[in-house]
Formats: sequence, structure tokens, C-alpha cells
Amino acid sequence: MSINIKEKLLDEIDKTSDSTLKEVLDFLLFVKTREIQQEQLETSLLSEPLLAEDWLTPAEDEAWQHL
Repeated sequence: MSINIKEKLLDEIDKTSDSTLKEVLDFLLFVKTREIQQEQLETSLLSEPLLAEDWLTPAEDEAWQHL
């Protein structure tokens, strides 16, 4: 991220009311959470083929047959 963006944000923060800053903070935390969830989803999807090698076996089918 460019320092210019941070400087602009800090400048705007100084000029913004507390109620607006609360909304901005809520939005920022939402975006960060969404990014983390997306990364976790990507990790899960990327690991699925490797895990399938262990999961999709006759021995695994037999082990889980009772459920």
C-alpha cells in the first residue's frame, strides 16, 4: 500500500466525526474478515485433491460405513 493512501486516510480521519469513523472502522473490519475467509476457502479448495487421495479409499469407506 502506498504511503500516500495512508497519509490521505489519516488526514481524512482527522476531519471526520466519531460516528462516521465508527462506520468506517466497522467496514474496514468487515473487509479484513472477508479477505481472511476467502483465503481460508482457497486453502481448503487447494488442499482437497491431496486430502482426497487419503479419503477416497476402500479402507476409509469401510471405516465410515457405520455412520
